[in-house]
Amino acid sequence: MYIPVDLPWIQAVMLASVRVIAFVVIAPPFSHKSFPGRVKAVIAIGLALAAAPRVTSGFEELGDVAFLGSLIAEFAVGACLGFIVYVLFAAVQDAGGLIDTFGGFQIAQGFDPQLNIHGAQFSRLFGMAAIALTFSTGAYQVIIGGLMSTFESVPLGAGFDDLNIETVVAAVSGVLVAAVQIAGPLLIVLFLADIGLGLLTRVAPALNAFALGFPLKILLTLTLGVLIFVALPATIASLTGDAIHAIQGVTGG
Repeated sequence: MYIPVDLPWIQAVMLASVRVIAFVVIAPPFSHKSFPGRVKAVIAIGLALAAAPRVTSGFEELGDVAFLGSLIAEFAVGACLGFIVYVLFAAVQDAGGLIDTFGGFQIAQGFDPQLNIHGAQFSRLFGMAAIALTFSTGAYQVIIGGLMSTFESVPLGAGFDDLNIETVVAAVSGVLVAAVQIAGPLLIVLFLADIGLGLLTRVAPALNAFALGFPLKILLTLTLGVLIFVALPATIASLTGDAIHAIQGVTGG
């Protein structure tokens, strides 16, 4: 019995699966350690099958060497796209790290194996909040849509020929700026508190005002940090839009 096998279709779906796997392993929220490897693989294969109509159209069969090279190229493309999303969402964790540093919480830092970050309370809190808000607001669907659109702007096997690496560099360089913008109001308040304590120490050295620095800054951080936390949904929505624009800028879509 002869069973026909559409080898170009199988190759195209496999290449698309490799790109999606590399993306979901690196890009949040799918990179969270609570996602088992099997779940990530199922997500990648499911998305590749969903993209099959667009990736298999006009795809020609590849030889063994060309197919192996395309697999490596697709993994690199998916990893690059996932890294862009990871870098932009890292601004939320970096904002929490700045709050920990200026608020005096950095002394209690530790490693979080789930988020794969080394930080204190606000850094881990903001990281977990970003993951939760990405699912609750439906931002993950926008990220998946941006990934699926790359199959048209960067065809399978094209590699880095159609990627704009300058956009990746710009995204990396803008992380610290985005983190300062998120945590900026609270950082200014904590900085002014340090200036006020310094002036009080100069006026009345016997009061030892800096002994009140840690409890005062902790009180200000816990009080005003709630305002930043309330603004996180809008921040996640903005970062999601920036991630999609960055992906479109890299792929030329």
